[in-house]
Amino acid sequence: MARSLRVASKYIKDVKSALQRHGYHSQNALAEDIGISLSTAKNFLSGKSVDYLNFVEISEKLGLIWQEIANKEPGTETPATFLPENYSPFVTGSPITHPRYFFGREKELKRLFNLLKRHPLQNAAIIGKRRIGKTSLLHYLKNITTTPAENLRASQRSNLILKFEKTQWVFVDFQDNRMSSRERLLLYILKSLNLKVPEHCNLDYFMDVVSDNLRSPTVILLDEIGVGLQRCPELDDGFWESLRSLATNHTEGNLAFVLATHESPIELAHNTGHSSPFFNIFGYTATLGSLTEHEARELIASSPIPFPDKDVEWILNQSQGLPLLLQILCRERLFSLEEGETDENWREEGLRQIKPFAHLLEETEKES
Repeated sequence: MARSLRVASKYIKDVKSALQRHGYHSQNALAEDIGISLSTAKNFLSGKSVDYLNFVEISEKLGLIWQEIANKEPGTETPATFLPENYSPFVTGSPITHPRYFFGREKELKRLFNLLKRHPLQNAAIIGKRRIGKTSLLHYLKNITTTPAENLRASQRSNLILKFEKTQWVFVDFQDNRMSSRERLLLYILKSLNLKVPEHCNLDYFMDVVSDNLRSPTVILLDEIGVGLQRCPELDDGFWESLRSLATNHTEGNLAFVLATHESPIELAHNTGHSSPFFNIFGYTATLGSLTEHEARELIASSPIPFPDKDVEWILNQSQGLPLLLQILCRERLFSLEEGETDENWREEGLRQIKPFAHLLEETEKES
C-alpha cells in the first residue's frame, strides 16, 4: 500500500474554509508555518495524495480530525494497520496502535470478541489504573480486524477479519477537547460511519439518522470517558440516556459501546454526578492488571536482538509483568545491545526510568 492519504472530495470545501478560519491568508503561509513544501500544501488542499505524516500534521494544524476527512477507498489500509519503516519495537510514551506490537490480554480479548460477533452486540467496560494499557487495548480492537495478515505476528493470524469484515469501529478520545462539544462529537460519529452529515447537528437529528440508517454491526469505543463526564457539561444525563436508547431499542442490535475507565461505569457515574441508566448497560467488565508470565515473555522475546536469559528473568522480576515497565526495561536493554555495551549499566538506567512509576508496583503488591 502507498503510504499516503488524500482528502475525500466531499471534505475539500471544509478543508479550504478551515485554512481561512485558522488565519492562513495563503497556502504558502500554511506551508511555511508547518515546514512543508508549497506543493505538499497545494496537494493536500486540492485532494491529491500526500505523505500520511504530512496529512496528519496539516489536519491537526487546521483543527481537523484526519480520520474523518481522509479518503476511504476499498482495499486500503489506514496508517494504524501498515508497518512503517523503523517502527519502535518497544513503545513507552504513547498508546500502542499497531496490533503487531500489542501483547497480552488474550483472555479479555477472546471474551470481548465473543460479545461483539453475535447479535445483539453487547456492551463492555475495560477497567484499570492509569498506564495499564486500556487505550492500547481499544486500538487493538479497532485495528486488528483490518490489518493484513502479513503485518501481524504468526500467532495473531486468525479468521477475525472474516468475522468482523462488516463491523464499523469508531474511536472516541475524550481527552481531545473537540469531543467536549456535543455537536462536534455527534458530527464526528456520523462522519466516521459515513452517514449523512448536516452543517449543524443536534441530538434529535443524530438519533433519527443513526436509527434509520445503521444496518451494519457498529462498535463505538469510548476512551477516557471519565474525562468526558467530568469536563463536558454538554454531555449530560439526557445525552447518555439517548445513546442507551439508541443501542437497546433503535438499531436492531447493531450498536454496542466499549468504554475504558479507571473504575466501574456505575461508580464513575455516581462520582461525577450522573444518574443516567446508560451506565447500567455494561454487562461485562474486563479489569486489567499485570500480564501473565507467558504474555510478558512473549513481549520480551519480540526484541529484534534476543536478550540473555538472565536479563529476561531480571526484567520479569523488576517489572512484575506491568506493561509499561516491561516496555521501558526492554527498551533500555535493546538500546544497550544495539550500542554494543557489555556492562550492566543499562539495569541502573532502567531502574531510574521506571522510578516515576513506582506507585504501579506498590499498587500491584497491595492487590496481590
